Parts: sequence; C-alpha cells; structure tokens
Amino acid sequence: MSEEYKSNETLDLIEQITRLDGSKYMEISNMVQNGRAELAAEKGFIKEVRILQLNIPHSDHVVNYEDYINKNYKMQDENLDHFEEWKKNDEMKKEVQMILKENHVG
Repeated sequence: MSEEYKSNETLDLIEQITRLDGSKYMEISNMVQNGRAELAAEKGFIKEVRILQLNIPHSDHVVNYEDYINKNYKMQDENLDHFEEWKKNDEMKKEVQMILKENHVG
C-alpha cells in the first residue's frame, strides 16, 4: 500500500461491540484490533466485544472498507486511553451491510 495510508490492516473477521450505553454494532476487524477492543473492555471504555465470524472472504466490499479504514484511521497501540469507534460515511455503511449480508451475519 502507498505511504499515504495511515495503517495497513487486513480485515478478516466480524465482531460485535457493545458500547457503554448498552447499544451494539457490528465491525469488520482483525485479531489485532479485536485484541485492542478486548483491552478497551478491560479498561472500561466499552462493555464488551465478541467475535461473530472469523476468516471472512476478502471480497470487493471488504477491500473497499479496508481501504477506507486504512486511509482514515491510525490503529491504536496497547497504551490506549479510549476506544475509537470507526465512523462510517453512507457509502461505508452500505459496504459493511454488504459484508454482513455476504457472510450471513446480522
């Protein structure tokens, strides 16, 4: 990937994150970022994270979402002091919905 990217993450799993207010959302992630979410839960920044599906196919929708995340977010290290929820524009919300649909999740 080019140097303009903030990160170079390969996304290959679907997880469900429970916010502090109890609301939940699905995220396309990977094991490293899932570990960050687990750490965020231990530190009280979110309530819970659970993996719903591992090793999802690297479809065009996943590639599009991955490119968006890598261009717009710098991945947190283990010293996190908050949990950063990845905000999605309308196009990326549709990509995530397509990923969930093609993986029969949600």
